Amino acid sequence: KTTGLCELQRICYGDVSGAPRIKGVEYSLMMSKSIQIKQLIEHLNDVSDNRRFTGANEREILRGAVSTVLLVKKVNPQLIAEVEDMRRTKFDSDDFEHERKLYDLWENLMPNDQLDGRITKQWQDIGFQGEDPKTDFRGMGMLGLENLLFFATEYRAPAQHVLSHSHHPVYGYCFAIVGINLTSLAWILLKDGSAKTYIYNISRSLPSIRLFHQFYSYLFYEFDRFWLECKPKDIMEFSTIKDKFESNIRVSLQDPLMTFRIGVTVDNI
Repeated sequence: KTTGLCELQRICYGDVSGAPRIKGVEYSLMMSKSIQIKQLIEHLNDVSDNRRFTGANEREILRGAVSTVLLVKKVNPQLIAEVEDMRRTKFDSDDFEHERKLYDLWENLMPNDQLDGRITKQWQDIGFQGEDPKTDFRGMGMLGLENLLFFATEYRAPAQHVLSHSHHPVYGYCFAIVGINLTSLAWILLKDGSAKTYIYNISRSLPSIRLFHQFYSYLFYEFDRFWLECKPKDIMEFSTIKDKFESNIRVSLQDPLMTFRIGVTVDNI
């Protein structure tokens, strides 16, 4: 009653990842009085005993099991749903709010430079590929823009610092394009559950979209540092370096006490 969370949610929020959390979830499900949960456990045991927990079948069984638990326990994965909704929303140049956010992004990153017009090569100064940024948001939709704007607004100095690195004559990269790629990474880590370590350690209430934006901002800031440490020969090394960065982040997220925070120290390159 106090937290507004069911027992399973309290376990996932409060218990350390690994054996403590898994045992807590296991005990909670085994002791459940719900007929649906009891039937689910019997079904899963039968599948396991008959060695049918393999390949594509495993994913379908797990998806069905999770759906059943969410339904019975009345758990609404609101954060994932909100992020997914934002990702599916396409950038619409006829939408005033979408256009306003695009201009806000420019003003936060380039406060001393005024755009010549809506369609201009100046967008390339903040790392878009062409004269119209809308084409670059296709993969991640409005989520890509919202992430970039949050980073540029809430962490303005670090974002401008990262942008300056992207203009480096040797180690430069496309700021916005890299940012959208990191939106994809943040989304994957949220979807597969890896980001739970960060979210559960940082959140003091129900997870919000702001937590996802903060997670993204950390990834962008740290990727920039990692990129410079790797001293790439050119942008063609992006995929390799991004994969290494993702591996490092996943290792960090395995630490149950890990919290990510952006450092504000400024280095010269």
